[in-house]
Amino acid sequence: MPTPRPTTQSLWREQLAALPDHPARIPAFFFGHGSPMLLMSDDAESPRSGFWKSTGPASSLAHFLRDFGPALLEKYSPKAIVIFSAHWETSGEIRVTDYPEENSLLFDYYGFQEELYKIIFHSKGDSAIASRVVELLKQAGIRARTTPVTEPRGRDGRGFYGPGLDHGVFVPFKLMFGDELPNVPVIQVSIDSSLTPEANYNLGRALRNLRSEGVLILSGGLTIHTFQDFTAALEETAKPHIRSFHNAILDAAEISEVKARKEALFDLIKAPGFRAAHPREEHFIPIYVAAGAGEQGQVRTISAIYSAPTFAFGV
Repeated sequence: MPTPRPTTQSLWREQLAALPDHPARIPAFFFGHGSPMLLMSDDAESPRSGFWKSTGPASSLAHFLRDFGPALLEKYSPKAIVIFSAHWETSGEIRVTDYPEENSLLFDYYGFQEELYKIIFHSKGDSAIASRVVELLKQAGIRARTTPVTEPRGRDGRGFYGPGLDHGVFVPFKLMFGDELPNVPVIQVSIDSSLTPEANYNLGRALRNLRSEGVLILSGGLTIHTFQDFTAALEETAKPHIRSFHNAILDAAEISEVKARKEALFDLIKAPGFRAAHPREEHFIPIYVAAGAGEQGQVRTISAIYSAPTFAFGV
């Protein structure tokens, strides 16, 4: 009888516990970063839509993230976290945050309750790690540079353009680590705006050496992300071809042989349910960054939460 996939807390906790302690090369992780609704209060006035159920404060994803963060710190004691998000893409060059004193927050969402513009998450960057990221990217032939806190990188929902970690980082990190992460620098790196699997796989692959330098690579997105079909947000209401796409992702990621796994992952964008699940590709592309960074080695499905699974690449 096949082993059940980890969709419940007891099963994903088993998978987290089974990750090797302090390996020579830290795995690279793709994870579901959720939405600002993760941080809403339970009594917030919000339509109890599929999005609320899948990424609200009582969702499986919220419970998983609270388990995920402490497990990462305990397993790896990382000297830094390099994080990619679906919400920062750049063209022509990759940009790397260099905010050594304090990582500001970019509230890059609009029309939410006031409480979601008062979120606190304190962390700092590290100029040496940021420069190392740029160095590795350039060695791989990828144009890259650091961006300082004085350089705006996007529109803020409070009415201005500013720098900072976007909500694809600070929203899940607040659940994972609490109000602050004082001893582990956080550096955000943009994804390639071509949104092609090849370019973003190569982006992750260029940074693979960081894993043996004590750096934890995380890449956040969602495997189902559409505002054109709200039934897609929940497995029980999603159309069959979207549910099949979810299962195809799990199957592809779990292939043992590196070349076959890469081909299967790349073929996902041709799957019948892909375009229905992703009218635009940006939330799916981060899986390729993690897969490239953790190319060599096995893959473990840490959680198989619908629309927001977590994979450890390079175990």
